[in-house]
Amino acid sequence: FRSGKYVYKPIMNQTCCPQYTIRCQALHFQTSKSHKKVLKKMLKFISKGDVSKAGGGEEPMDAHIEDVVACDFAYKSESHVAQSELNPLSQWITQSMDHTEKVENEDEDPGETKEEVNAPEVDSSSPQISAAEGTAVPGGPSHSAKVGHAPPKPGKGADLSKPPCRKAKDIRKERKLQKLLQNQMCKAEGSQLQAGDQLSLLQNSKSKANQPKTIEDFIFASLPEDAQHKLEVRLVPVSFEDPQFKSSFNQSATLFAKYQMAVHKDTPSECGENEFTRFLCDSPLEVENAPDGPECGYGSFHQQYWLDGKIIAVGVIDVLPYCVSSVYLYYDPDYAFLSLGVYSALREIAFTRQLHEKAPELCFYYMGFYIHSCPKMRYKGQYRPSDLLCPETYIWTPIEQCLPLLERSKYCRFNQDVKAVDEGGVQELGRVRVLHKRTVMPYSVYKRRRKGPSDEASVQQYASLVGQACSERMLLFRS
Repeated sequence: FRSGKYVYKPIMNQTCCPQYTIRCQALHFQTSKSHKKVLKKMLKFISKGDVSKAGGGEEPMDAHIEDVVACDFAYKSESHVAQSELNPLSQWITQSMDHTEKVENEDEDPGETKEEVNAPEVDSSSPQISAAEGTAVPGGPSHSAKVGHAPPKPGKGADLSKPPCRKAKDIRKERKLQKLLQNQMCKAEGSQLQAGDQLSLLQNSKSKANQPKTIEDFIFASLPEDAQHKLEVRLVPVSFEDPQFKSSFNQSATLFAKYQMAVHKDTPSECGENEFTRFLCDSPLEVENAPDGPECGYGSFHQQYWLDGKIIAVGVIDVLPYCVSSVYLYYDPDYAFLSLGVYSALREIAFTRQLHEKAPELCFYYMGFYIHSCPKMRYKGQYRPSDLLCPETYIWTPIEQCLPLLERSKYCRFNQDVKAVDEGGVQELGRVRVLHKRTVMPYSVYKRRRKGPSDEASVQQYASLVGQACSERMLLFRS
């Protein structure tokens, strides 16, 4: 966990609220219905300025689109298809749409009249007596007659003489598929399609329609020319030498103070510019531009969300060789109805996927710590698939396997292999690098020079937290 230039690592089996490192597999991210609601809500707000349904209540978007045109003919090779069967595609679509209506009439007797027969009214005062099968019931309809339904009185139910109502969603799906088929017909340059081509065309259209929408489909959806708002996301390096960061610093710091006082009840003295700089602008990371890395390079960034020319949210992130790490988010409380916390996380997942195209090893999205004992922090487990880091073996474990264990105990070893150990654990304590009196030396040398009581226990604890590799690259300060 990073706070400014300081990096923290909790002692998991001693802290009151164990904090487990959590990562999301961004390349395989599965958008949930609640995530789609947030993305749709933002699209509606930008395009139409709609805030009436911001609190929820709109119909959740289906992940898959159902087939709306039935395909009930068997595939035939070209040599077995008669010329009379090669009907134009438009005629075949019309026949398919009427298929359901035709099936209803197949079971009827051809010689039977289709006139509707109304059942005679039954005197409500006469007793209704049940009878065995084949026995006529007084006042009841004859079994040999085809019984129809009298239209209900106004306000007494649906009018059965009219076709049943259809859901608007089903109608939209049907129109979308028909449009896809028509577009394919235009590309055929007016040539008559073969039966096999018709089948292939329909299957391809169905497969495209059945594919679930990705985050990018929502985020980068085309907006109308008369959109009510304009949202722009800018990636700004955290450096006072960067002109964009410098010009937006005052506005960003003011927004931070507004957020801290409204959401976390900080006093003005606790969220001034100095506190903002120390907390979210200072960073221990050095800027690096690797040839096989992302175009933005590695380092700390502010992802600013500009709405109509002003900043409404800022996501503080670190771009690292293997992941994008989320550090903090602050936003304008006046726009809390847009669920900016969820929206920014989805944008950062999409950003991780974008960076992966240039840097193949960068494929994870780190969300900080998952604290199961704190209900407000459990939301991080909703971004699937996600993994938690075992605090003893440092092996990633799917969160689905961890949750039952965390329900029984705050602190858990997720790896159930009792023989598994931390492969990066400390092997040689004497090789830990120490900074003493402006001189770098191994701990074995420092230990011989040290006067006073031994500090081996604290050095051992430090080395166990950072591991053997990092203990030989980092410097442990000793006065």
